This record gives sequence, structure tokens and C-alpha cells, in this order.
Amino acid sequence: MSHVLSEETHRNMLARIPHCTGREVSDWLRTVEEGPALFRFEEKVSWLRHEHNLAYGHAKAIVHEYDLRRAARKLL
Repeated sequence: MSHVLSEETHRNMLARIPHCTGREVSDWLRTVEEGPALFRFEEKVSWLRHEHNLAYGHAKAIVHEYDLRRAARKLL
């Protein structure tokens, strides 16, 4: 899968998002949750990039985190 990041890279990218975007990661996760019902990872990344003018790496990290948290909720 092309969207898989190492854990360290993913955490570093998430840590930079508030500084680079002016919004907290939790805000971005809410944006993805409330956004259009897209199923594919790359569709979500593309939507964030074009609708919210995010860099590819930031959009990818946000969607990856969203998917991780969503999967964790399903396990509970």
C-alpha cells in the first residue's frame, strides 16, 4: 500500500500539521468525518488537498490518522 508511513514518520508529520496549517489535527479529523462520503484513501487525500489547499503529505497523514482511529473504534 502506497499510503503506509512508518510510525515515526507519521507521528512527525502529525506534529507539524498545526504549525503548517494553523489548525489542530483534531479539527482536520472532524473535517474528514463531516466531509463527503468517499471510500478510497486517495479520494479522501485528493479532496483535502483540493478543497482545503493542503500539501499532499499533510493530507495523507490526516487521512491515515483518521483511518487508524476509525479502525480502533470498530475494535471496541
